Amino acid sequence: MKSAWSESRAAVSHDTAESFLDGLVEYRPGLFDDVEAGFLLRRLRATLHWRQPRVRLFGREVDSPRLAAWYGDAGAVYTYSGLRNEPLPWTATLDAIRNSVERATGATFNSVLANLYRDGGDSMGWHSDDEPELLPEAPIASVSLGCPRRFRLQHKRHRHLRLEIPLAPGSLLVMRAPMQQSWRHAVPRERGVEGERVNLTFRRVA
Repeated sequence: MKSAWSESRAAVSHDTAESFLDGLVEYRPGLFDDVEAGFLLRRLRATLHWRQPRVRLFGREVDSPRLAAWYGDAGAVYTYSGLRNEPLPWTATLDAIRNSVERATGATFNSVLANLYRDGGDSMGWHSDDEPELLPEAPIASVSLGCPRRFRLQHKRHRHLRLEIPLAPGSLLVMRAPMQQSWRHAVPRERGVEGERVNLTFRRVA
């Protein structure tokens, strides 16, 4: 029998926008072609200030199951899981990607959280990007580079509303308001995945 996740996977196809109860998610593969995506992956892997944060989970501090880096405009401070992030200044590569994302989405962003998934053992647990620093009406735009990974969404009140999207390298996923108030999302562990993935989530900090 197929799982609810596998059944929902077909709901999102290339270059599509899906309207759900309390939100809108858009998925666009090919924001960057294979050559561009490969170059950007290598560039970001080599030049960003990656570190493994210590985050607060269920009342105790643990190592984050991925590496991360926070960049943005001066003053774009962001706190999540008990961790206060002071932004590093934009690199030329991040700024160029931001320009492409802003043209594709029609939105503006003043910060980006970069996550490095070293293999299928790295993951992102269930959460919503609804911290008070983030403008609730602003979209969050996610660029994926490197090894494809599964992205899961689940409605907070109507748990049967689920979606799984395989995020391809060079793709753009946009979560528009009020997704963060009504939905949660995750990147689960995947056995057999050996390649690296860099994910950039562009945000608007108040």
